Amino acid sequence: MKNITSILKALIFIVFFNLTSSVFAQNIDTVYQNQIKEFTTDEKFLPESVLAIPDHSTIPSPLDYFGAIIGAPGKMHGSAEVYAYFDELAKTSPKLITEQIGTSEEGRLINLVTISGAKTIKNLEQYRNEIELLADPRKVDEEAAEQIIKNGKVVYYLNGAMHSTEMGSPETLMELAYRLVADESEEIKNILDNCIILINPVSEPDGRDKQVDWYYRYTINREEYDDGFPKSPPYWGKYVFHDNNRDGLQITQEITKAIYQIYFDWHPTIMLDLHESVPLLYISTGTGPYNENIDPITVGEWQTIANHEMTVLSTQGLPGAFNWAFYDGWWPGYGIWVANNHNSVGRFYETFGNAGANTYLRDISKSKFAGDLVTSREWYRPDPATGQLYWSSRNNVNYTEAAVLASLEFAANYRETLLHNFYQKGLNSINFSKANKTQMFVIPAQQRDKAMTAYLIDQLLRQGIEVHRVKASKDEYVVLLDQPYSRLAYDLLTEQKYPSTAKFPPYDAIAWTLGYLSGVDVQKSDTLSYSPNELELINEAPSLAGSVNGKADNYILKYEAQSSVISGLYEAAGANKNFKAAVTDTSIIQGNYRLKAGTIILSGMDRDQATEWAEEYGLDLVAGDVKPEYKRKIQLPRIAVYHSWTNTQAEGWVRYTLEQKGIPYTSINKDDLNRRALNEDFNVIIIPHQYGDLNGFINGVDDRFGPLAYTKTDEFPSHGFPDSSEDITGGPGHFGLNNLSIFVKNGGVLIPLDNSANIIADASIAKNVRSFSPGQLFHPGSIVTVKARNPKSPVLYGYPETFHLFKGNGKLLRTAKYDRDLMVLQYGTDPLDDEKEYSGKILGRAKMDTDTDEDEKSAEEKEIESKDESKYVLSGMVRNEKEIIGNAAILNVPVGEGHIVFFTFNPLNRYLNHYDSGLLWNTLINWNHL
Repeated sequence: MKNITSILKALIFIVFFNLTSSVFAQNIDTVYQNQIKEFTTDEKFLPESVLAIPDHSTIPSPLDYFGAIIGAPGKMHGSAEVYAYFDELAKTSPKLITEQIGTSEEGRLINLVTISGAKTIKNLEQYRNEIELLADPRKVDEEAAEQIIKNGKVVYYLNGAMHSTEMGSPETLMELAYRLVADESEEIKNILDNCIILINPVSEPDGRDKQVDWYYRYTINREEYDDGFPKSPPYWGKYVFHDNNRDGLQITQEITKAIYQIYFDWHPTIMLDLHESVPLLYISTGTGPYNENIDPITVGEWQTIANHEMTVLSTQGLPGAFNWAFYDGWWPGYGIWVANNHNSVGRFYETFGNAGANTYLRDISKSKFAGDLVTSREWYRPDPATGQLYWSSRNNVNYTEAAVLASLEFAANYRETLLHNFYQKGLNSINFSKANKTQMFVIPAQQRDKAMTAYLIDQLLRQGIEVHRVKASKDEYVVLLDQPYSRLAYDLLTEQKYPSTAKFPPYDAIAWTLGYLSGVDVQKSDTLSYSPNELELINEAPSLAGSVNGKADNYILKYEAQSSVISGLYEAAGANKNFKAAVTDTSIIQGNYRLKAGTIILSGMDRDQATEWAEEYGLDLVAGDVKPEYKRKIQLPRIAVYHSWTNTQAEGWVRYTLEQKGIPYTSINKDDLNRRALNEDFNVIIIPHQYGDLNGFINGVDDRFGPLAYTKTDEFPSHGFPDSSEDITGGPGHFGLNNLSIFVKNGGVLIPLDNSANIIADASIAKNVRSFSPGQLFHPGSIVTVKARNPKSPVLYGYPETFHLFKGNGKLLRTAKYDRDLMVLQYGTDPLDDEKEYSGKILGRAKMDTDTDEDEKSAEEKEIESKDESKYVLSGMVRNEKEIIGNAAILNVPVGEGHIVFFTFNPLNRYLNHYDSGLLWNTLINWNHL
């Protein structure tokens, strides 16, 4: 009987096992799988981890939803399609939710997708609150922190489509999301049990839609990758192009604002940005020098996670994956560096991409990074690819998805370690002042520019940095270095010292000291001079309003190149028909006041209007007037901003800045230079920095591809903004260039910035200026000393004789010695070699009775005596600085009745160097009196 019972139990177990196995068995979508194989160009590019796609009965796969698999040839999806698919997943799976977390400049949604186990999704707020406690160890004791670490989840953020021509990531993220919610394997269950996955699939939706339209409009039928045809539309976002990943310090663009909101809402443990460029997959670690203010734990995590991913890819036989080479790890202003700057881990991939869904034969045999060919076998690239390969959209998806799955696996398996590291980094930052000499930073009450002081404080607050007001001193503020983001505060407020011996050139700018860039006095203190009860934590930036002293019909502004003056002038002129402004061009003494050249006198406002104006713009006014003979009426100019169709990057920053400042302008292009009577419409034309040379400026986009319309149509509705043309090929040509020359000769002011100054110099509109490349000069973006050559120039009103600005690499401008009076501002404080006083004998000169032994001094002695103690590099690094010192930073060159004001640097660089921008505002305010 016992044997029969045992047999029956065994039979029941077998039947139950078979029934449950049939219920929970993982069905594979063989149609999808076969198409993955078909669209992958080589089995070496096909990892096992992405080959098996589940066939779910209720959750639609991309093939079910779109009718084509992800990575199918000729298939790319716009932001609305991507979001619609994620919404469908949210309807059919309890493991995924979607929400809007932003709106782009052009009104498109920026959506966030959250994926985890169904139970975790129901308790998201609990996990969010717990991770917020870990983010600030002052809010939780050690025992409670350990409990959170033991039971908490790793929050893993994935960012897609930041750079619009890098088209694969939104596609990959859709397939990844389907796999995560539909796959019942133990590997995926482990990930969902231990992680909360946040996905921003289209972080720049404006650019994504423009690029998808461009692909279907122009490039879907192209057969060669390197045929010269533009891979991208002329614009991505409304303002910025590739620099949308250089906005992490400014936080100006909606893409950055959304990423920052996600960070401070969730404090992701790891953030991974999915990019495309180099073959075949770069996993970021960086060559160094690493930013010295990043916690060493983070640096170790970069290496550990990257090596795990490379190992997993290697076990699946994928060639061409590498780390270390390609970028450095210094600049803190990338979007995903919000993580590294705030005690999390920020990383990125660069997968090989084709800017679309075409399959091309790609030649990578000559590509080098960190000095090595990408086909060479190195310690950081154990399995290189061949010199040529056929590359498809599906290949791209395979690599990115396999690497992300490996990374998620690592996060799940080392959950407690990662959470502990996150908590420990917060503790390290709180203890920063105990381990370092600096205790705090002081922002004194007396500042040159109240508006920029308030702006700087606001920037610190937006970074999550705590700022305190000194109760006894209304306008004095301090940043204490015993807070969770002390390292970031120190990084932003001190000088950068990039190693001059670095083996490889920096990946981007190397200096960002906010006090210098904003023109605000920030003092580092080695002593803690205030007790806690003397300080008050602030939650929003102060207004630092200006005031009015006295009562009269006119008001005097002590002008120190305050950033808000030009905004106030344009606003008052537009709102009040009686408003007038004047400026003094000489230094005068009037009553008890000594007024410097550049003093501004306002009239046409009553006391209430003047008070409101002063408060809004942070400017102090004194009632009084200046005699008519000492002042000149300010006539605000009509401004045009020129853009080419080949490079809209810096032009977008100029447009953004002008709009933020309330300065009206008109955007013009090559067609306007050819067809418009420029002097009838404009007083000033700004040519923002653009790459290339005079040939590129004249000829623009290769006209062999023309006509190439960038216009809004029913089929391509994202095109035609923020500017449009029936044919963007070609440039202004010699005719347009001549019209620029006529504009200047007829009284207009042309202001070319940075490399555009070299282009205009080479165009010979001004015959006495030419461009040249300094021999051994290496000048990556640094903050350097400059000196007035013509202190009386209105371009320099409000500035001291010696000050600083931000300057990057590029050509310089030169004049003959007899034309040096055209120089307004020079780099450094020493003169050029040919301007130094001759110290040798002079034949034919009779000895004068007044001669002294002074004449017998050696040239070396005289040089020592005259040497200025001001150092050239204040923040950053410049090699062979002697090549630039003494050369022109700004030249003011009369041409006919007008002027060309050459800026050999960019005063509107990424909305960062606000102190420099006053030089441009001076040029605009005084355009007709240069």
